[in-house]
Formats: sequence, structure tokens, C-alpha cells
Amino acid sequence: MTDHTSWKAFTVERKDHVAQVTLIGPGKGNAMGPDFWSELPVLFAELDADPDVRAVVLAGSGKHFTFGLDLVAMGGDLATVLEDGARAKARTDFHEMVKRMQAAITAVADCRKPVVAAIQGWCIGGGVDLITAADIRYASADAKFSVREVKVGMVADVGTLARLPYIIGDGHVRELALTGKDIDAARAEKIGLVNDVFTDAEAVLAAAHETAAEIAANPPLVVHGIKDVLDHSRSPQVDDSLRYVAAWNAAFLPSEDLGEAIKAIFEKRPPQFKGR
Repeated sequence: MTDHTSWKAFTVERKDHVAQVTLIGPGKGNAMGPDFWSELPVLFAELDADPDVRAVVLAGSGKHFTFGLDLVAMGGDLATVLEDGARAKARTDFHEMVKRMQAAITAVADCRKPVVAAIQGWCIGGGVDLITAADIRYASADAKFSVREVKVGMVADVGTLARLPYIIGDGHVRELALTGKDIDAARAEKIGLVNDVFTDAEAVLAAAHETAAEIAANPPLVVHGIKDVLDHSRSPQVDDSLRYVAAWNAAFLPSEDLGEAIKAIFEKRPPQFKGR
């Protein structure tokens, strides 16, 4: 049964106590634009409240999970923090925007219905923020991951740096975040970023649904309790990290390097960072 709501960035299908949420863009590669950030918390609040849904499969349409933040669509919002010498009003507005985006990803993490992510192709930047909010992550053999924010003059601020340390080791977190390098599915499995790797997109989606069905067959209140207990000790640390990075980026993100990164993307050339 297809969801009655007309979402712009997602499709939602409910069947046998499992809801499949699929990223559909509208940006290329399911990039995360304004619709994604506004709809995600509303959608997951609905799934959390739906007594018929007991587990969620999170997937991406087409060849890729997501290219991450839609810098073209969101470029205007980023530009505001660079304008007018980034005075208090611009910084305050940016701080509020970051907190809204953080809340969108947190809605996935806080959903009482366990979320199983099925990842194929690219999962870049904001995509890593999103999958770190899932409970279980599976990948296809062609999946590639990148904590890309450092490459565009930003500190990842909507979940990756807060949640990834609870998923993989500290050294791996630092390597990915400080280099912005790409890793393949085999490396992602080796470091524990994903639970398992499957041959292709069809196989990984089938595996995600199989696990979601296993979860949905268990007593729902007990499943809620397990999630609550597992999240209890780490939630305060995650929340504190999110608050700190939102404030840090509002204070320090405005830079010549950020402007250069955005300009280089639009001009399709390598950026020249100068530390200013």
C-alpha cells in the first residue's frame, strides 16, 4: 500500500508491518535539497506514530543511495553565512538552519521502529549522516562512502561526527573525516560501517527487507524497549556533540575557503584552499 501523502523527496510503501522509505531526489543522485530536510522529520514522525509499522527499510532510487547535500539547491542558504561579513544575524540564521537539519536526521535515529538502510552506489556526505542514524546498514558490492564535508570547507555537522564514533573505531572515524577519502563496500564492511555486503542493489534491498521482517515479527513493545535501552547511554553524548558542532560551525564556518569550495564546485575545477 502506497503512502497517501504526496512527498517530493521520498516514496513510502507499507506492507506487512514494514515501511520502505525511498529517496527520490528531486536532485540528481537523490541529493538532499530543501524538500528532503523539511519532509524527513515529518515522515519519520508519522512512521513512529503508526501502530501498523514495526520496522523501516531506508533505500535510494536509481543507481545511488545519495550524493549528499544538494549544494546547488542549498547554496543560497550557505551563502547567507558568507554575506555581510557574517555578522550576528547571518550566523544566528545559519545556526538555526543547522539545528533544523540535525533534527531531521535525529528523527530517523529516534524513531522507535528500527531502521535498516540498504545502500547502493554512492553514499556521500549527508548520506553518511543519514545512515549513521539507522540501526542496521547493508551495502551492495558497488557501494562507495565518503565523509566528504572536509573537501568542501565544512565540518560535518548533522550527525556523522556525533554518531559514527559509536559505529566504527576512532582511528577510522578520523581517517574518513580528515581526508574526505572514498572507501568501497569491502572496506566499509571491514571497519564495521556496514553489517554485510551483497552482490547488487536488488540483493541488498531484499536482505534489508528480510531483516526488517524478522524485526517486525518480534513483540513491538519489546523492540521499542531494546532501542530505548541501547540509545539511553549514548543519546546525551550525541546531543551534546550536535549542539557543539552547530555552535562551532556558526562561529567558524564563514571563511574564504568555504566560498572557494562552493565557487570551485560551480566552476567545475579543483579548489585552492588558503586557510583563511
